[in-house]
Amino acid sequence: MQSQGTPADPVTGILFLLCIGAGVIALLMDALAITLRTPALAGLPVLVPVGVPGLILDNGTDKLTLVLTAAAFLLLLGVDVLGRRRGAAAGRREGVGTAGPRGTAGRGWPVTEAFLIGGLGVATALVLSIAVPNLPGDGRVGGRATGPLLFGDGVSAMVNLGQDLRSSQAGAALHYRTSAAQPPYLKLLTLDRFVGPSWTARLEPTNTGNTVDAIDRPPGLSVQVATTEESTQIVIDGVASAWLPTPGAATKVSGLVGAWYWNGPTGTIASTNSTTRGQKYTVTSLTLEPTPEQLRAATGRYPVSVESSLRLPRDSPLIIEQTARAVTAGTTTPYDAAVALQEYLRGNEFTYDTTAPVADGYDGGGVDVVGTFLEVKRGYCVHFASAMAVMARSLGIPARIAIGYLPGSRSSNFIEDRDRFNVDAHDLHSWPELYFTGIGWLPFEPTPGRGTVPSYTRPADQSTPLGGPVVGAPSTAPRPFDDAGQALSTGGGSATTAGNDAGTPGRVALILGALVVLLAAPGGIRLLRRRRRRNDLARGTAGGAEAWRELVDTALDFGVIVRATETPREFAARIGALPGLTGTGGAAAGAALARLLAAAERHRYGRPADGAPQPELLGDLDTVSMRISMGATTGVRWRARLLPASLWGFLGERGRVPVTDA
Repeated sequence: MQSQGTPADPVTGILFLLCIGAGVIALLMDALAITLRTPALAGLPVLVPVGVPGLILDNGTDKLTLVLTAAAFLLLLGVDVLGRRRGAAAGRREGVGTAGPRGTAGRGWPVTEAFLIGGLGVATALVLSIAVPNLPGDGRVGGRATGPLLFGDGVSAMVNLGQDLRSSQAGAALHYRTSAAQPPYLKLLTLDRFVGPSWTARLEPTNTGNTVDAIDRPPGLSVQVATTEESTQIVIDGVASAWLPTPGAATKVSGLVGAWYWNGPTGTIASTNSTTRGQKYTVTSLTLEPTPEQLRAATGRYPVSVESSLRLPRDSPLIIEQTARAVTAGTTTPYDAAVALQEYLRGNEFTYDTTAPVADGYDGGGVDVVGTFLEVKRGYCVHFASAMAVMARSLGIPARIAIGYLPGSRSSNFIEDRDRFNVDAHDLHSWPELYFTGIGWLPFEPTPGRGTVPSYTRPADQSTPLGGPVVGAPSTAPRPFDDAGQALSTGGGSATTAGNDAGTPGRVALILGALVVLLAAPGGIRLLRRRRRRNDLARGTAGGAEAWRELVDTALDFGVIVRATETPREFAARIGALPGLTGTGGAAAGAALARLLAAAERHRYGRPADGAPQPELLGDLDTVSMRISMGATTGVRWRARLLPASLWGFLGERGRVPVTDA
């Protein structure tokens, strides 16, 4: 879990933890909904599996999952309301009280309102999730800082790397200048072991003695191999990671903030308490320059420390070893076999394509994916690097995968007579490293159209990269920071590129629209309820009980305290004393209120025939409601329209005069 990006490969251990978590959530929901009889709170535990992905994944929570979960939650609430209504009705038949839950005498309208409110909430959440721009830390370069030993949001491994490459926006990651004749690859992380079918990073305890002011020579490197010492000054623009991007074979790093330590077996540098965000540092490194003759002679026994890099998962597709042996037929040394594998993958049979693996369902770098990739022959750096690494292992050559950045693009700006190179998210890359006795780990470049073939793997007269056509690769058109006169940041902090604000007006419009809908929702729902009751009164399908309910709700909306212990007559006496029902015009309103009270009392206390519908009650209701509104201040009237108190259950139950069917 520490070494994978998100979404992580579903290895057995992670699935086991997820099953335990799902069981705990189910038990907790059952306790809340059944034992404690608080079904509304049962929705809280389910927010964990539904909501957490929205905080981690670039594309947020799956919309269909969110809608189905919300619908199930609303159904749970609806079942609870119906159950309570039936219990109240049974109690009335048995003579146990007469005041059931609010609205139990209606036609199920409160249940409908609950679904309307819930559906509106879901729709609003969906709109906001589309409209609101991603906060820093969306899983790509420039994400929020991660904890110790977490790859997480700074740079994402394997599948996430492909998401970054396919992104239309490439945030600036870093820039650097170097004394090296050939701009270096910048390595972040090493994947050197399998958990199930998937590559993962080796996690070892941090040795606090391995400070970066003095880094050992690469393990296994013979003094007979020529090396050149280079210096590279790096400024982080947007990447936040606990792993430090450095050229290979670093021997010293200066200028870092925080505690950083090197790992000899993996060739990486990581921090336990800091991130790369805002860092400016200088790396002294060695460029290894072995000759083909030295590489062909590197046939001795491998050290015990690298033997684990020969292992492959059980049940690896047979096509991996079969292809490897067919490609390397006739070679006599591990070096020649490695070069043959590199040339095969960079040949015309393969095509660089960032979209095909996603469309055809074989994205990622596990051995099962490699089997499909070797048949389809379309993919991007993750697939090419993983394919060469597992094929090399099948031939008995230790291999692993490095993740980091390509050298980037050369800028027209010069700093101290050195070219400046700019690196962005589209320069994220993975490549294989193979081990040779007496030389150590060496990088190879099997991805066609990307990067540069190492000099020790090509003829002396070959100076340009090999490779086939590139489909779906990031554009090679000049980027904004490649222009000649454009000033560039030389300090730390996040950087943005042109296009980051694209779609902002549309997002703002969606946000404003969602806010307007959200603010207008209570008033709209209250208006629908009022209109339904008025229509029923006008058609003669409702009588005194429904008219009285509407009068009580109107009084609540205008701030009148309604006590559940009051009789309708006591409540009417307080209504009649309101400013709008006294003085000029108050007599007609008082008479209308008296007729409404009489109808409500006949419905409550009289025989069923006495409570028959009375269409003329609609006029009386309008008269009294208008006079209540006239006696209120402007602020109270607006509050009654936008935030009607009668909608909120706790106010309604506290301030309602119960009226039930006789």
